[in-house]
Order: sequence, then C-alpha cells, then structure tokens
Amino acid sequence: MALETLFPKSMRTLLLLLLCLAFLSANAQEDAYGDGEYFKFRVHYGFVTAGYATLEVKDTYLNGRPVHHVKGEGRTVGLSKWFFNVEDYYQSYIDKTRDVPHRFIRKIDEGGHTKDIQIDFNHDSGIARVHNKKHKKVENVAFPKEAQDMVSAFYYLRNHLDTEKIEVGETLDMNMFFDKENFKFRLKFLGREELDTKFGKIPTLIFRPYVQAGRVFKEKESLTVWVSDDKNKMPLLIKAELAVGSLKATLTEFKGLKHSFRIKVD
Repeated sequence: MALETLFPKSMRTLLLLLLCLAFLSANAQEDAYGDGEYFKFRVHYGFVTAGYATLEVKDTYLNGRPVHHVKGEGRTVGLSKWFFNVEDYYQSYIDKTRDVPHRFIRKIDEGGHTKDIQIDFNHDSGIARVHNKKHKKVENVAFPKEAQDMVSAFYYLRNHLDTEKIEVGETLDMNMFFDKENFKFRLKFLGREELDTKFGKIPTLIFRPYVQAGRVFKEKESLTVWVSDDKNKMPLLIKAELAVGSLKATLTEFKGLKHSFRIKVD
C-alpha cells in the first residue's frame, strides 16, 4: 500500500477539512477568535500517528493595515516521515475589519513535490497577483468579490455565520481562490452530538463539506468534522473516509481561546 494513498496531498487535506467549520459563530457581531489562538492536531490512521498540524493567530500589520497573521504548518513524523516526508507551510494575512485575505502563502514539500506560491489580493480591483516563486512566474488573475483563501475562509466563517437557527440538511456556498483558480466550496450541516474527547464530553456541531470525488476520496461526501457548540467553534475531530480506510485529525492541544470552553459534566 503506497503511503501517498494514506496521506493525500499532505496538510492541504486538513485545511480543506477545517473549512468544514462553516456555520461558525453563534453571535455574528462578536469575533470568534483573536490574537494568540493556537490549535494542534494529531493526524492519524488508526493507531498510527502520521503527523501533526498546527494553526496559530498573531496580530500584526501588512502594508500599514492591521491584520490577523495566521500560520498553518503540517509535517509527517516517525516512520511516515521516512516513507513519505511532508513539510507544509501556509500563511494568510486577514484584514481585521473586512475579514478578507490580503496575502496568502503556500510553501510545501510533499515527498519531493514542491510549491512556493504567494498570492496578493487587491479587493478594490478584484485582481490577485499570483507569484510562483519556484518557476519565477507572476500572473494576474481575476477573483470574485469577497473570495477567501483556504486558510482565511475558516476564520471568516467563524465570525460571520450564525448557527442559532441552522437546520439539519442546510447547505452553504462560498467563493474560494486557491493557487490561481476560483471555485465554490459547499458545506452541509448534519446536526448536533455530544463528543467524548480527551478534554471531556463536549457538545458539538457536525458538518460535511462537498469535495470532488476521485483518486483520494471515496465519494463527494467523505469528510466530516465535529466542532465545539460554543462561541469558539473549535475543531475537535476531523474524519476523512479514504479508499483505504479512515484518516483522522484529532485536536490534542489548544490555547488562547477568546471565549470560555464548555465541557459537559455528568
């Protein structure tokens, strides 16, 4: 069994899974996250740890604008690293007022397959400057209004979508811009469930994104995510049904939450 099959295109998959946090804020007027928030996930196939991934938020400035600087990192560990080494780095600079990305960086090494891309968004002109540093090529590509990158979308939706009136089966579409392509992302709300975690029993919301079926995923509805049913909307468990079994990402560490974390006590 090829290890590449178990770890589809590295942590890009985890970032896509995190977009499952779509209907994310119980209070659309109050930010769900802020400076210092940090998540760490264990990515595993059964009992075998394939790697770890992190997401961290730091407040800073970009070209004089106040922004949330989000860093996402993913890497394989142990035997997985020897068979198929993955070192992925994603960054997004998100406008603190408008919740749109000004810059997106993707630098990856996946078993020797590398990419180094920086995208600068001009939301006034609707043009993105895509700089492929590996191939020393720059392109200007049009993108739709309010388009998000793969990292900023997660945080945008946490701030802007209201879950109080959401109904089971309800779906959401949003514009995404990745590398140099525009596409639609769709998410479906599955319901609520109490999840038993290392932190205790936590009320959760369950979502499923629609992804393209093909070599990696068994079908369009192969991804599921459980997030805390509170103002943080913290990802707790992410599951991908692959052709060879289930790949999971489990939250193992967190800090810097903006709101209280709710745990159910028996």
